Amino acid sequence: MGIATRKCLLASAATAMMLTGLTTPALAAGTDASPSLSTSVDSEESVINTAPPAEPEEDVTDVPEESVSQEPTDPGNPDGETLPTQKPSDSPAAEYCGPTRGVYRATSKGGNKHKGVGPTLSNYNNTSRTAESRFESEMTGEVGVAVSAGLKVSASAMVAEIEGTYNVDLSMKITAKMGVSVRVDTPPRKTTNAKFGVFRLKNTGKSYTQYSNCSTSEKKTITSYSPIKVGWYLWES
Repeated sequence: MGIATRKCLLASAATAMMLTGLTTPALAAGTDASPSLSTSVDSEESVINTAPPAEPEEDVTDVPEESVSQEPTDPGNPDGETLPTQKPSDSPAAEYCGPTRGVYRATSKGGNKHKGVGPTLSNYNNTSRTAESRFESEMTGEVGVAVSAGLKVSASAMVAEIEGTYNVDLSMKITAKMGVSVRVDTPPRKTTNAKFGVFRLKNTGKSYTQYSNCSTSEKKTITSYSPIKVGWYLWES
């Protein structure tokens, strides 16, 4: 997906308003339609994309808030087979790796992927000169962790492993609030589209069960998306 960088400033404004020459009415100079709500954020708004935010290609599921710290019921043992849980008493020299447990290891850090909250806002510049578009978020919503099937540890343990591996600060949940505004230059005869929400760090890792005799189950590839910050995603069409 190609991107281009263009001047983009944060400001207080009414939802989806244009300062000059666009198809929606301009906001008068020095006027703020909702001063108590208008807030700006420092995010990735300087990047103007050429397509809307992509949905995850993988089959991932949002982790419910009440389940983020829950360990899998029986990691690596969906068929109920008998697993070694302690060092065999008749084999004192046998290798022992402690109680059977789930393991997750982060292997590949991806980019920040946007998860929208609320509608897409758009403005068309119907003039022959560049004009400024203003947008303001209209909804408040929460975005949490999403993960593919096969994780053998809790979601919170996975996120902690990713943070430690890549020295990043992640969250289990971030709230994107209404009243956050952004303004951006819109070229002549172009439409600027804006979507507010949460950027999530995409990560790939391996998860498996380590048994007490130090053998392991098959290592499954796990894709996850963990909240890192709120922000606008902008693109032109």
